Amino acid sequence: MKDGELIAAVDLGSNSFRLEISNLHGDHFQRVEYLKETVRQGGGLDADGYLSQESMERGWQCLARFGERLQNFHPSRVRALATQTLREARNRKQFLEQAQQLLGHPIEVISGQEEARLIYQGVTYYLPLNPDEYRMVIDIGGRSTEIIVGQGQAPLEAASFALGSVSWSQRFFGEGRLTAKGFTKAEVAAKALLQERLGLFAQFPRENVFGASGTMNAVAQILCQQGLAEPNTITRKALAQLKAQLISAQHIDNLSMEGLRDDRRPVIGGGVSILTALMEILDVATLHISDGALRQGALVDLIQREKPHNEQSDIRQKTVQSLLQRFGYDRLQGERIASTATHIWQEWNLPQASHEDLQQLQWAALLHEIGISIAYERYHHHGAYILEYGDCPGFLPSERDNIAQLILGHRGKLKKLQDRLQNHPGLFELQLLCLRLAILLCTARNDPELQALQWSTPKNRSARATVSEAWSQAYPQSYYLLQEEACVWEKVGFDLKVVVQG
Repeated sequence: MKDGELIAAVDLGSNSFRLEISNLHGDHFQRVEYLKETVRQGGGLDADGYLSQESMERGWQCLARFGERLQNFHPSRVRALATQTLREARNRKQFLEQAQQLLGHPIEVISGQEEARLIYQGVTYYLPLNPDEYRMVIDIGGRSTEIIVGQGQAPLEAASFALGSVSWSQRFFGEGRLTAKGFTKAEVAAKALLQERLGLFAQFPRENVFGASGTMNAVAQILCQQGLAEPNTITRKALAQLKAQLISAQHIDNLSMEGLRDDRRPVIGGGVSILTALMEILDVATLHISDGALRQGALVDLIQREKPHNEQSDIRQKTVQSLLQRFGYDRLQGERIASTATHIWQEWNLPQASHEDLQQLQWAALLHEIGISIAYERYHHHGAYILEYGDCPGFLPSERDNIAQLILGHRGKLKKLQDRLQNHPGLFELQLLCLRLAILLCTARNDPELQALQWSTPKNRSARATVSEAWSQAYPQSYYLLQEEACVWEKVGFDLKVVVQG
């Protein structure tokens, strides 16, 4: 990325959709535009987990407006993330198909753990480095709440809970009623849900606690306007006074507080009840409001992905190394295959390929044998499962799926991937072919003689490998495997030719 370039993050939250556009300056960014619309999509999720047509329409209309603003942005400069509502929605595919067309960019439904990681990254971006300082970050969204503890800029423990200002307001403050009984029930229910995983955070200090996102900002603004707390600060005492005022009002229509925006009024009961429960159960006396949250964390990720690998700034590189440490079988073989695959890929010189495509191929090569740690039988299935369902910080769901499918397809017949190869051949097909070629050339777990092979650029689902006669005689098994590989690809309509030259 170059200085002055624009990057953008879209947050499809349960209460609001937000678009953040920033100008890049080195490793830092400066906001140039911020759009927010109260879509309240989480409120349109029914008891069976389906989004209502009305809530989908509101989301589509908002994303169409965002899409107009992002028309000239390259896909690598935009991250669009959806959270708890779309994690839950059983008809999310229906919503996302049109949403992505209107926005003009892919939308990723991220896991609760990945949401927590990005929130921590966004919050600590605005804090001093202080690598030894322990920090706790709390984010109350529309339908989920995240708690993260880290040291400096590095998250250590994180948890995501399925409770938020929208869902709790619907459940305990129906029709806008604000009663003492409602708050008691809401707080007890929140504590019961939170209690299960609080042991994760027991050992960490509570001196530096930060709140992120809508509920925290709304509460802090009200407390400051009323003189109950310092700016950007929430205390348990001040929060108790605010709760008493809400109960006294009895209904959201009776609220006339300075600092309370109209769009926050319907969900203030749920937000305050969850925050009260959190501060009590975590024994937090004071928390400070952060300028950063999920969107800023996504922008930091965009910047880090562009840095050279030797800086190890891309969290995905660290995730791959962690997976190799936990599940690795033969790291030298993985590196050998990654190097061979890189050579073939670069020889192909594909004009439509990006650096990201090569990265995913390299990661698949490094990780292709991790399933052996579970069992050698069907290890490619085990490896794909680890990638698809394991904890892989930094990877978008689409990236994880792509690498998982490469690992699944790196050996055996291609029938298991036939639908994908027929419906979406493109670069995935070439990544898979490249990986399989690299693996067969390294089957003896030795470095292959790559100078004896030449590769033409694949076109129209066909490719050509030219080998010297001396090589075919010196390595008869590899030559045989190349011919067998051509037969495998022929069955899915791809023409791989292996030609021997004297």
